[in-house]
Amino acid sequence: MFRMRNRNRAGVRVARATAAGGLALAALAGVAPASATGTASADSTSADSTSADVIVSDRHDGRPARPASVSGSARISYVFSPEDEIWFTVDAQAAPYTHRYPGTKAANGLPTDARGTVRYSHRDAASGKVYSAEADVDCLSTGGPVATLTAVVSASETGNAKERIGLSIYQGTGREGGRVGFSWGVANLDVGEDGKPYQPVVGTCMAPAPFAPVLRGGFTVHHTELAPPEPDAGE
Repeated sequence: MFRMRNRNRAGVRVARATAAGGLALAALAGVAPASATGTASADSTSADSTSADVIVSDRHDGRPARPASVSGSARISYVFSPEDEIWFTVDAQAAPYTHRYPGTKAANGLPTDARGTVRYSHRDAASGKVYSAEADVDCLSTGGPVATLTAVVSASETGNAKERIGLSIYQGTGREGGRVGFSWGVANLDVGEDGKPYQPVVGTCMAPAPFAPVLRGGFTVHHTELAPPEPDAGE
């Protein structure tokens, strides 16, 4: 199961620091994602083979008419929990330059600003218990059939609310090679000054490669080139 950093401790130490597999299992041994019972409709999800194309702008200012996006729902295969049922549901859209950062060089926002929702669930095969969480998308970056996105957890059954998670998605169904990666699965490890490993904060749009294959359902990625900043008023 997925276990996230505990915000009530100064630093979360990964329990099995002697092996990469052990680290991953420790990082995932307590959380989980979108309810398996509520995602059966994902079987009918199919990837649009043309959705990864760059669209031609039809706006007078040269900007794309349609923002980048990723959507779909899928059950994945996770090598460290092969018998468990794990689902991800994503609905994310780019919203360039909408998140303001006053007093910084990104005062008007970033080209990767985004909105949407991520839901994920994990059914533990041994106990039958389902853990779930939901997060609000804050960043999206696409490149052809691949997307990376981050989201801040808004509700969770595993105590990781307000933490940012990172996902990567390779477009497609299970038959078409669809894949998912998640920041707490096999990556996002750092070593503290005491020499012990811990799980650090995830930065915006940061995620590992999509390492977990899709079993059922799938995702569609619509790629659009990053938008340049709009000129300041009066220019």
